[in-house]
Amino acid sequence: MSIRSYSTIVNSLVVACLAFILWGPAAMAEDDPYLWLEEVEGEKALDWVRAQNALTLGVLEKDANYQVFHDLTMEFVTAKDRIPYAELNGKWAYNFWRDETHKRGLWRRAKLKSYRTDNPEWETLLDVDALAEAEDERWVYKGEECHASGGGLCMMQLSRGGKDASVYREFNVRKKAFVEGGFKLEEAKSDVTWFDKNTLLVATDLGEGSLTDSGYPRIVKRWARGTPLEDAPILFEADKTDVGAGTITVYLGRKPVAMIQNAVTFFEADFYFDYGGELIKLPIPQKATVYGTFKGQLVLSLEEDWAVEGSEQSFPAGSVLSFPLKRFLKDKKLPEIATVFAPTSTTFLNSGEVHIASNAVYLQLLDNVSGLVKAVTYRRGQWQAEDVPLPDNGGIETISVSGSSSNALFLYENPVTPDSLYMVGRSGKKVDVLKSLPARFDASGLVVHQHEVESKDGVKVPYFVVHKEGLAHDGKAPTLLYGYGGFQISMTPRYSSVLGKLWLERGGVYVLANIRGGGEFGPNWHQAALNENRQKAYDDFYAIAEDLIDHGITSPKHLGIQGGSNGGLLVGVALTQRPELFNAVVCQVPLLDMLRYHKLLAGASWVAEYGDPDIPEEREWIAAYSPYQNVKKNGDYPKTLFYTSTKDDRVHPGHARKMAAKMIDQGHDLLYFEHIEGGHSANANLKQIAERIAQQYVYLWQQLK
Repeated sequence: MSIRSYSTIVNSLVVACLAFILWGPAAMAEDDPYLWLEEVEGEKALDWVRAQNALTLGVLEKDANYQVFHDLTMEFVTAKDRIPYAELNGKWAYNFWRDETHKRGLWRRAKLKSYRTDNPEWETLLDVDALAEAEDERWVYKGEECHASGGGLCMMQLSRGGKDASVYREFNVRKKAFVEGGFKLEEAKSDVTWFDKNTLLVATDLGEGSLTDSGYPRIVKRWARGTPLEDAPILFEADKTDVGAGTITVYLGRKPVAMIQNAVTFFEADFYFDYGGELIKLPIPQKATVYGTFKGQLVLSLEEDWAVEGSEQSFPAGSVLSFPLKRFLKDKKLPEIATVFAPTSTTFLNSGEVHIASNAVYLQLLDNVSGLVKAVTYRRGQWQAEDVPLPDNGGIETISVSGSSSNALFLYENPVTPDSLYMVGRSGKKVDVLKSLPARFDASGLVVHQHEVESKDGVKVPYFVVHKEGLAHDGKAPTLLYGYGGFQISMTPRYSSVLGKLWLERGGVYVLANIRGGGEFGPNWHQAALNENRQKAYDDFYAIAEDLIDHGITSPKHLGIQGGSNGGLLVGVALTQRPELFNAVVCQVPLLDMLRYHKLLAGASWVAEYGDPDIPEEREWIAAYSPYQNVKKNGDYPKTLFYTSTKDDRVHPGHARKMAAKMIDQGHDLLYFEHIEGGHSANANLKQIAERIAQQYVYLWQQLK
C-alpha cells in the first residue's frame, strides 16, 4: 500500500470493489467511496489535495533539473522579445501582456502604425495586477467584448481564479476606467454581445430556473442602458435540457439584427432572427455554424450533408455557404444558396475557422493537416477565392480578423520554425512579416516527418514525428506522444519553446497524433469517433504508439503520453486499456469518471460527444472504456502524473481527484498536483505556468530516459 493511502476509506473501498465484481461498473457509480472528493471547496477534499501536492513537489522539485527547467521556462514566458499578439479594431491594435512585473497582466493598445514597428508605443488601459490588489480578488483576465464601431466601450471579462464563470463590467477605453453606473453582470457563464452603444444582448444567470442542465444560460434578453436587467424584455427561452442559448449581432448594411443561437446539443443548434418584432427561425441543418454577414450575404458552414428542402440544391458536410439575409427575412424562405467553399479529398475547413473582415472573408483550411488560408470576396453576385501567400508545411492560426478592419493577422509556425506574425492587407494578396519570434532552442539537425499508420479497422491515421537527424532506431529514444481526438478540434504542428529546449534539444522525440475525433479531415473525421464509436479514437492512438515501437523509434520503457481535457480522457483510457505500451502518462484536467461526467459542471453539454450514461445501451459502451471504473488493483500501470485545478469549472477536478485516490488505495504509484487557481487552462499567472511545465518535464525525464 502506498504511503499516500488513507485508511479511513479502506472499508468502503472493499465494499465498492465487491460491488464491482458482483454487479459491474454501474454499481461503482452508485456506491462510490470517493464522492467526497467532488466537493470542490470542501475542507476534507482540500486537505487531501494539499497533502498530495506536498508529496508530489517533494518528488519533482528536489530533482536537479527542476530549477533549470523552471528558470528556462520563466525566461521564455517573460521574454521582452515575445510577439505581442493583438486584436485589430479600427486604427488600434489591442494586446494583453504578462511579464515578470505584471504576472496577471496589462490590457493595452497601440496605434496600428506604431504596432507595425519593432517598438510600439503602448498605452496601458487596465492593469489587472493593480485591480486584483485594490479589490483583494484573484482576478484573471478572460477577454473583452467591444462595440463594433471602435467607439471605446467594452465589456471586460474578469474571472476569479481563472474559472469560466466571469464578471462583466463596462469599460471606457478613452477614459481608461470602468463606467460608473454602466453595464455590469455578476459572476456567471454569461454570453454578452453589443447590439448598439446603449443596448446589450445578454444571456446570464437570472436566478432559479434560468440555467440549463449543463449550467449555461437559457434566457436571452435585450438590455437597455439605465434599466434593471430583470425588467429587460426576453427575446428567447431555451429548454432546460438544451445546452444553452446565446446571441450575435449581424448587420444589414449598418442596421443591427439580433441573431439567437440555441444550442440543442454541443453540436446541434437552431438559429433565430429577432426582426420586425418577430422571431424568425432559420431553416438550415442543426449541425451548422453561422458566422455573420458579408456584403449582405449570411455566411455559414455545414457539419453534415444538406439536401435543401423544396430545392434541387444539396451540399456536402464541410461546405461554406451563403445567401442574401435581407431577402430571407423579407420572404421568410431560403433564397438560392451559393457555395463559398467546398471540401476536397484532402482539403477541409479547420472547424469554425471562418472570419469576416471588412473587405474579405478569410477561410482557414487544412490540406493534409498543413495550414493554408483563402481570402474570399463577393463581387457581382459571385464568390471569388484567392490563396493568401503564407508559408506552407506548418500550422496557421488566425490571430485577428475584424469587421472593423481591412487588415488581418495570421500566425505561421512549425515545430522547428519560430512563430512569425503576418499582416494581410486590404487586397488579401499583400502580405508582410510583421514580427518574428527569435529561435528559442537549437533546431539544427532536427527533422519533421509526417507518417501514417493503419488503425485497427483499416483506416489510415497520420501523425507527425520530430527528432534529431540520424536517430539510432534502437528503441531507446525518450518519446512523448501527444493526442486529443475529440470535439472536431484539429492538432496541427506547432513551435514550442519549452518543448524544444527541455525535450527536443536534449534528445527527446515528439509525436503529434491526428486521430479520429478531431477535425483534421473535416466533420466526418470527427463523427467517426462519436458515442458508440469512441473506441476508434483510442485504437488510432494505440496504432501510432505501436508503429513508433515497431520502427525502433522508441520502446514501451521510453514512451510517454500526454493529453488534457478530452485528451486527458484519451490518456486515461490508454493507461487502463494498454498500460504495457507506456512508461509515463501526463493526464491534465481530465475527464475520467465517464459514468458521472454528465452530472458534473458542464458535463451535460458533452452528451452529444460521448453518449448519455443514464440510457442503459449508451451506459454500456461508456462503461467499457471509462478509466475510473476500469482501473484495477492488480493492474500493472506506469507511474502517472495527474494535473487539475480547483478553479476549473468546466471539467470537474473530482475526475482527477477520485482517479488518483482510487489508484493510491489500490497500491499504485502516482503523482498528483492540483493548482488552487488557474481554471481549465491552469495559467492564472506566469509563475504557475513555469512551475507546471518544470514539473512536467522533470517527471518525463525521470520516467523515460
